Amino acid sequence: MSKVFVTGLNVQAEIGIYKHEIGKVQPLVVDVELEVPTAGAEKLADTLNYETILEAAQRVAGEGHIALVETFAERLARACLADGRVTRARVRVEKPLALAPHAVGAGVEITLAR
Repeated sequence: MSKVFVTGLNVQAEIGIYKHEIGKVQPLVVDVELEVPTAGAEKLADTLNYETILEAAQRVAGEGHIALVETFAERLARACLADGRVTRARVRVEKPLALAPHAVGAGVEITLAR
């Protein structure tokens, strides 16, 4: 089993529960780690293309306002697990403006497995 990962993915999303967050786009920083069997992989079709992770994150962000980073993370993890080769998905979502200027970021990390 191998881990395919993308770190520091910048996604713009309408996210948050507070009045000042509704209808506004703000940045998220997303890390995704997927367990995928890649033994003997010699061409892209033998493994998972990193671009599918980017596309899934953008698709989740594009679905409209999301109240919680937990919801974003779970939706992205489920989207990654939709690829039958993925056995485990770890998604970390950081909201860098959440506690600014007092903290660099705040967020959540979830892991889903089949």
